[in-house]
Amino acid sequence: MKKVTGIGGIFFKCKDPKALNEWYKTHLGFDTSPYGTSFEWREMDDSTKKGLTQWNPFAENTKYFEPSTKDFMINYRVENLVDLVEQLKKEGVTIVDTIEASDYGKFVHILDSEKNKIELWEPKD
Repeated sequence: MKKVTGIGGIFFKCKDPKALNEWYKTHLGFDTSPYGTSFEWREMDDSTKKGLTQWNPFAENTKYFEPSTKDFMINYRVENLVDLVEQLKKEGVTIVDTIEASDYGKFVHILDSEKNKIELWEPKD
């Protein structure tokens, strides 16, 4: 079973997300919004399929990364999230919440062995 297929996003804490978005827009050409920016790419095995990688600064007091105390969180793209979560449970991996479905796909959060919160995402293609 294929587990991770790529990086779906990089999220990190900062003092002023709005100002940081503007800095990246001005100096590095990011097309930012209040949610950061999305980098579009094509899959190597099938160039007709597009993918996105999200870049997003969060306020330094965000609770979204909890229970991790780290200043970052990585989102990994996966296939078949439901089956993967069942497998991870059997392997003793800490599942932080339940699978949620949204317009973008399915999401769940886990903790790695150093208590880094990781977001797993099955995109809705």
